[in-house]
Amino acid sequence: MINKVILVGNLGRDPEVKYLDANKVVATLALATSERYTDRNGNKVENTEWHNLEMWDGLAKVAEKYLTKGSMIYVEGKIKTDSYEKDGIKRYSTKIRVTTMNMLGKAGGNGGNTNAPAAEQATPPAAIVEKHNEAAIESIIDEGDDDLPF
Repeated sequence: MINKVILVGNLGRDPEVKYLDANKVVATLALATSERYTDRNGNKVENTEWHNLEMWDGLAKVAEKYLTKGSMIYVEGKIKTDSYEKDGIKRYSTKIRVTTMNMLGKAGGNGGNTNAPAAEQATPPAAIVEKHNEAAIESIIDEGDDDLPF
């Protein structure tokens, strides 16, 4: 069984980052993906889907530092569905728990932090993401899949 998602799109808003304690950080993001095609009548059609993303720890810190509304990113992750009750009705929320993220677009543009100190600007954001991807994957693995229905 495989639960893997790959998306490329643009952020619809700046990341929302929460520090849960000294070692746990979570970022939530909204990613838009678009599909363009011509229908049978020759009309150009564009459909946009919105995806809720969740990044933890190292990836969350990178998102906070380098991503802004409009940034184009490539993400890999897994689908996670949570349930909750509101007004006596059971509801579901689906998100993508990101395990890998790459920033796309021009360096210094699309999500780059031009106010960062020179030492931080010298380290390419992609190198920082690579360094933190492994820690993010370990964090997700450590969490386990105890909520599996079988």
